[in-house]
Amino acid sequence: MKVHPSKASTAAPTAAPAPIAAPTALSLASDPVAQFHLLQQVREATLGGEKATVSLRSVISESWRRSLAAHVDPEDYQPPVVYGSDEVADVRSAHPLRAVVPLLRDLLVGIADESRHVMIVTDAEGTILWREGPSDICLRADPVGLCEGARWTEDVIGTNAMGTALAIDAPVQIYSAEHLVRTYHTWTCAAAPIHDPDTGDLLGAVDVSGLLQALHPAVVCLVNATAQLAESHLRGQMQLRDERLRVRNMPHLAGLRGEAGALLTPTGRVLAAEPLGRWPERVRIRSGADRVLLDDGREALVEPLAEGYLLRVPRSARAVPRRPKLSLSFLGDRPVAVLDGRELPLTLRWAELLALLALHPAGLTAEQLALQLYGDDGNPATVRAEIHRLRTQLGDAGMQAKPYRLRADVEADFLAARAALSSGDVRAAVAACHASLLAGSEAPAIRAERYHLVAALRSAVLDHHDLDALWTFAQSEPGNDDLEVFERLAGELPAHDPRRPVVVARLAWLIAEDE
Repeated sequence: MKVHPSKASTAAPTAAPAPIAAPTALSLASDPVAQFHLLQQVREATLGGEKATVSLRSVISESWRRSLAAHVDPEDYQPPVVYGSDEVADVRSAHPLRAVVPLLRDLLVGIADESRHVMIVTDAEGTILWREGPSDICLRADPVGLCEGARWTEDVIGTNAMGTALAIDAPVQIYSAEHLVRTYHTWTCAAAPIHDPDTGDLLGAVDVSGLLQALHPAVVCLVNATAQLAESHLRGQMQLRDERLRVRNMPHLAGLRGEAGALLTPTGRVLAAEPLGRWPERVRIRSGADRVLLDDGREALVEPLAEGYLLRVPRSARAVPRRPKLSLSFLGDRPVAVLDGRELPLTLRWAELLALLALHPAGLTAEQLALQLYGDDGNPATVRAEIHRLRTQLGDAGMQAKPYRLRADVEADFLAARAALSSGDVRAAVAACHASLLAGSEAPAIRAERYHLVAALRSAVLDHHDLDALWTFAQSEPGNDDLEVFERLAGELPAHDPRRPVVVARLAWLIAEDE
């Protein structure tokens, strides 16, 4: 496999977009040329740290922050090519979205031809696997990397519909200078994610891209509807596979002669069981495992079938209630969740949900979660859809509904920091809280918790008069730029302390930056 790295940046590092206090949020206008010039002005002001006349849409400003944090150069970047032209066909043939490409083609390519767009389908990593449309538009797309084999995630090419839709797991339209990288300011695009109906995992995204004069505000609705039809088509195929598997393998289940057992798909979904009512929706089967512990504590024997598995619970097996263990490491840029030793696939939205549920052990309703995640504009239906996908990973033993509540025993670094602060153990709190809570999250409740945790920790270390704790805080992400912390260290560390020259140098830099 060929991997061509992104073009290296030669420009000075770019600061994160400055906060914009303008009262008016930018919306897509009917005049493409006027919108192009307005967005150019907003972009230049925002990246230059100046106050813009209107504010960017929140989805754009958040995407810019993520992209700049990944060191994407707004002035000079190209997407990396991860599959050569001789490799793409093999990758496509093995990808689950190949089954819906004819459907996508029927729905979008004809429209793309008429509206001067190209249709693009990516995998879950943002790599373009299919691109179809007018030949002249394809020729203009090739030089800017809108081609098969190129990767379009935010961390390698900045804000764009494909990468941003995958990052936020939602449909999005990106217009002109809303693209972070200047190269794409003459382009507009709309994309929507496509999910696996079995596991809820992201499979990729479908996108329609074209030159800015071809913009129509309804494109994002069309693309999202097409993605939902693709998921429905995949669900129909899954149901057909399920029925074939059930018919072929029911004799195995019947052959247990009264012994408890279940028929599972290759992904562990329970298709049939005896007796009914005591089985979870899904059972996690580790590769090569010959037995598995069920949610109720019973041990089941695993028998691989040509497709899927047969589980058999010996009559002597006794249920021993057991709560799963869920470990959350959410302080920092990369959240990690581990359930009973298995790291879960995790989107930022899932991490936000887990953090909120861990902070509210009594549980939260969909309405409460919508408010805490999105503010007053939150939609409980969106939350329910996300929770459904998350529960496929946690299982029924890990989460319950009405209200949504974690049933697992939770260990979380941010909860440990809170507990240490509450008990007055400042050193333990500083050691636990080495970074901010879910640094990439803009959810109102997460931002509030992040602020309160850092503020409480800062107050504790400044009031505690423990130089070791203060030094540890100064080395952490929350305290690394804190002028008062370094002034206190510089004033109280003994002259012979080897840490003092480091503190003095950092303090001088902070003072110079503050002037």
